[in-house]
Amino acid sequence: MEQRTWHSVHFNDLTVQQLYGVMTLRQRVFVVEQNCAYLDADGVDPASRHLWAEGSNGAILAYARIVPAGIKFDEVSIGRVITAPDARGTGLGRELMKRAISACPAGPIRIGAQAHLEKFYGELGFTRASDVYDEDGIPHIEMLRL
Repeated sequence: MEQRTWHSVHFNDLTVQQLYGVMTLRQRVFVVEQNCAYLDADGVDPASRHLWAEGSNGAILAYARIVPAGIKFDEVSIGRVITAPDARGTGLGRELMKRAISACPAGPIRIGAQAHLEKFYGELGFTRASDVYDEDGIPHIEMLRL
C-alpha cells in the first residue's frame, strides 16, 4: 500500500500548490469524468476546512471539505468528497469519511450525497433525510448523521 500523508487545514493555510492539487482533482472527477459542467469554485472553500490524503509522489488521492454550519446547510456539512480514480477500491474513501466525521464539531452532520452512494454513507451512520433531487444532472439525496 502506498504511503499516505494526511492534511487538514483551513483555506487560508493552503499553499498555492495544495489548492491547485485540490482543484485539479475536483475538476478531473466532478467536471470531466462525471461530465458535469458546474462552477466548482462556489465561494464556500474560503470558509471551509480542507482534508486530504497525499501520496508519496505528492498527488492528492482523496479529498473532502468540511463546511461550517449555516453556509450550505443549518448543520455542519461534509462535501466535495472524492477519491482519485487510481486510488478507488482501496478503502481510502471510507477512511477519508471517518477522518472527516472526526474533524467535525460535535452535533449533527448533513451531506448532499449522490443517490447511488446511499448505502456507503449509511454504513458511516448517515440516514436519508430527503427525497431524491437533481443536482447538475446527477440524482442526489440529503443525508443526516446525528
